[in-house]
Amino acid sequence: MTNLKYYETMAQYNQWMNQKLYQICADIPDSKRKENLGAFFKSIHGTLNHLLYGDLAWMGRFLGKPFTITKTSEELYSDFEQLRQKREETDLQIIEWSKNLQPQWLEQPFKYTSNVDHQTRILPTWLLVTHMFNHQTHHRGQLTTLLSQFGYNPGITDLPWLPNNYF
Repeated sequence: MTNLKYYETMAQYNQWMNQKLYQICADIPDSKRKENLGAFFKSIHGTLNHLLYGDLAWMGRFLGKPFTITKTSEELYSDFEQLRQKREETDLQIIEWSKNLQPQWLEQPFKYTSNVDHQTRILPTWLLVTHMFNHQTHHRGQLTTLLSQFGYNPGITDLPWLPNNYF
């Protein structure tokens, strides 16, 4: 898959959605954000942490700067504002990175070791980059469910509603 605009669009979608969701989450008391709701990463805060973890892990691999935390459920930041700041920085990094992707790199095999099962795999780079964006969407879906259960409406989250100022 060498449609480079796809990756730029997904990076922008990632930032847009994260901004929307963090804005909602900022209004939720910390104790409620951290309440164990039985979700895969327990809480809203846990899910936000995991989303950041996934992006840091994949970007570390892609940039050749391994992310040293290997436990997928480890809390990166207990403080919401620190988590939010790192999220914003990471989103900007992903956008800039996506603008510089090259078809030759995307078509190459990519070797990595999973933090989940510790198995080493070699897969097409384009597939793993696509996975990073799919992973974001998957867990943001879990997050919007948790927010909805608390009565917060995240609004429309579909890609075609990405604001025009992103294009």
